[in-house]
Order: sequence, then structure tokens, then C-alpha cells
Amino acid sequence: MIIVLAMALAGAIGGGVGTAQAEGGRSSYDRQLLFYNHSYGVFDRETADAIEHSDYLRDFANFQVRTTTGTGGQTWTGRYLMGRETYLELFGVGDVAGQDGTLGSAGLGLSTERAGDLATVTARLKDEGVADPIEFLQTRDFGDGVPVPWFDAILTTTEYDAFDAWGMEYRPEYFADPRGNTEPPRYPGDVGRERYLSDDYRTHLMRDVTSVRIAVTEGDLADTVPLLRAGGFTVRTVAGGGVVAKGGGTTIRLDVVPRANAGMQQVDMSLNRPVKDRQVERIGNSTLTVGPGSRAVWTFAHNGTQ
Repeated sequence: MIIVLAMALAGAIGGGVGTAQAEGGRSSYDRQLLFYNHSYGVFDRETADAIEHSDYLRDFANFQVRTTTGTGGQTWTGRYLMGRETYLELFGVGDVAGQDGTLGSAGLGLSTERAGDLATVTARLKDEGVADPIEFLQTRDFGDGVPVPWFDAILTTTEYDAFDAWGMEYRPEYFADPRGNTEPPRYPGDVGRERYLSDDYRTHLMRDVTSVRIAVTEGDLADTVPLLRAGGFTVRTVAGGGVVAKGGGTTIRLDVVPRANAGMQQVDMSLNRPVKDRQVERIGNSTLTVGPGSRAVWTFAHNGTQ
């Protein structure tokens, strides 16, 4: 999660891309380089507190509540549902400093699976009309005051209304630190999501995020499309001016709305095993429906209110 650093950079670096257009059809690149890693949303306090204290979510997923210290000592407190390769990061208003902690804010992290692919994404971004991609290093402090390189990241802009997206590549220093609880590489240059996340998902129902639907402003969408395309997603325009991006096992839908209506709308998840009956859990101003079968759907009310 890199939003706090993006906020810190915003005062020093120029404005957004704002001119990208989504196209139909297949990706113009021969290999996908970026994959859905995680997304985050900021919800009303009632919903955030209900998520944090939900007994059901602790059974349903590898569930964590933690405060993280990143680059420059910035901190954020999130609620996490961790799958095999993907996860969700959920905040209440004020859990993140500044603009990123406001109701309806959201974000999307896309990561590489092989070391060196982020550099290729950066080069592709220039072909997609992003003249000066913004590169930076995110660190993590495990509590001893010594920052450990966590991941390299790339942004198209640091100025956005309510939604930011970034490409990222985990650093070898993080994998080498035992406090990260990561797994050994499966192949040379493995910096993948499955290696980063633990296998604790196996003892729960949730396996992975299969689709997300997020409402964003027109400007935020325009700044995001070049990153999706540079990452190798197939991006097509849908009714209303939004886009659907497909590739790598997770579908990303971004709908165009005014800022007042922005925010995470729906998350679909696969399950480790099918369930016979339909289970409906009301969690604050959200509804998690699990089954029947091997699918769960979590829907969020408009900005946390009915």
C-alpha cells in the first residue's frame, strides 16, 4: 500500500495524465507484466468497525488488523483479507492521513511476478502517453526503526480525485528478511504474489479476489488506463464511459461517477471449497454473500450509506 507516499509527493510533482482512451479488443503487448495484487477502499466508521470486529470474517478469510509504518514514517491502519495471491485492504475514515483517508477513496495495486518486469512497464507507459512516469521506493519498518526496502513502484500521476493506481515490484531485501514471513522462490527472479502471501488462506474459505468494481471520477480513470494497458490487461470501454480490464485471473471494472459517488462497490472472491448453502452476512453498511458453490460476493453501499 503506497498511497501515503504518493500524497507526500503530490506537492512537488506536476499534474495528471488525463488524456488516455481505452480501446476494445486484445492487449497490444505480447506478455502480461502486471497482475492484480490488492485493492483498498475507505468506508464509514460503522462499516470499518463492523469489519474489524466481525467473527465471521475471521473464519471466512486469513483476516488481520494491523498498523504499518512505511516510507518517511507514514502509518496506516487497515483490515486485511489475505488470499493465495491477492488481498483486500479496508479502511475507515481517518485511518490514513489526508485525502486518502476520506470517505469513498480507493486504490489499486498491480504487481509483477518476475524481477525486472516493472522496468518494462515503465517503458511501456511512455508508449501509452505518460511522458514522465513517477518512480519511487516504498519501505517498511518492522518496529526497530530501520526501514527495509519493500517494493519499487510506478505511478502515472500523484494528483487524483479519489482513486489512485500503481504498479509495483517486491524487492529482494524484503524477501530476505525473515520478519516478512515470505516463501522461497519457485523460479529464478520470482517476486510473485503467491511467494509474498502466506499459506494461511488454506485453513479458511476465501481463496482469491476474482473481480473488483470501483466507482471513480473521469479524470482518475484517464490516469489509470495507461497503467492497465502497459501492464498487459485487455481494456475495453463499457456503457457510461467506464472500463473493464481483464487478465491474470482478476477482472477490474472502473465505473465513471462524480466524486461524491466514488468508492469501492463490489468484490467477488473464489473459495477454497464449494459450500452447499447460501450464507448472507450483514457487516456494517455492506453485505457479504457466500455460496452456494465456490464464489462469494461482497457489496458495499454507496459511500457506506443506504
